[in-house]
Amino acid sequence: MRGKTISHLRPADTLNLAFLSFLILVTVFFHREIADPFSLIALYAGLIFLQILLIRNNDRGTFLKTAHDLLFPAACILLVFDSLERLVHYINPRDIDPLLIKLDYLLFNGYPTVMFENIMTPLLTDILQTAYSSYYFLPVILGIVLKIKGDNKAFDRSLFLIMLCFYLSYAGYLLMPAIGPRFTINHLHNRELEGLVITGPVQELLNRLEGIKRDAFPSGHTAIALTVVYLAWRFEKKLFAVFLPVTLALIVSTVYCRYHYVVDVIGGMTLTLITIVLGEKYYGYQTKHTDH
Repeated sequence: MRGKTISHLRPADTLNLAFLSFLILVTVFFHREIADPFSLIALYAGLIFLQILLIRNNDRGTFLKTAHDLLFPAACILLVFDSLERLVHYINPRDIDPLLIKLDYLLFNGYPTVMFENIMTPLLTDILQTAYSSYYFLPVILGIVLKIKGDNKAFDRSLFLIMLCFYLSYAGYLLMPAIGPRFTINHLHNRELEGLVITGPVQELLNRLEGIKRDAFPSGHTAIALTVVYLAWRFEKKLFAVFLPVTLALIVSTVYCRYHYVVDVIGGMTLTLITIVLGEKYYGYQTKHTDH
């Protein structure tokens, strides 16, 4: 990488290479259980190869710099997430939904997704489904704004923490797979989620894009959104004022729209704290080490 050692890479690059390598090792170790391990290994190895190319050439023009900083990280997160459908259930076939359902019941003496039916309206459903979908845009908006401002230090730190949160959540899915209340306790729901205009098409699109990933615990939507809110508070206060109410609605939507148990949301909040505490310490250590 043009003479660069791993210690001289930006933290986001080091993290990405490490997690892709980890997925290759997991796939090799469980290759007998996985339906098509070779395609997964090819995917992860291909992403590593592409990342190395971008690192070597990111100073050779605006497009390659943008690809390295923005396009590749976003594509890598999405492709790795999509690959989990071919990985999680094969290596860990026992879902933990029964435990999550029991914990929710113990906390609320009932099922929160069913309890939300008491306030359900088509307008509220559309609003909360829109808030739920904002998860896909919040990190991108923050990154673009920081790039436009030319605040590369804030961008690199934000990229690292967001990617760390994503990958920790993916590790959580591998260790604690769960498919969520819209599948497991759908028979307990007395009303369908019906919106005015937005809910139906958006749910159909998300179902096609996401499939069944066993990605309920911890709630990645909660963890990522809160991490972005934290970063906006640190680096872009105007965005923070917009992101905070959207994120609060998003957190409510995860349960209201039946994607998550409340315990998943608590797990997501905990993951945010872990990401910030450990991520900030590691980032400070690696950047200080690189500077010297």
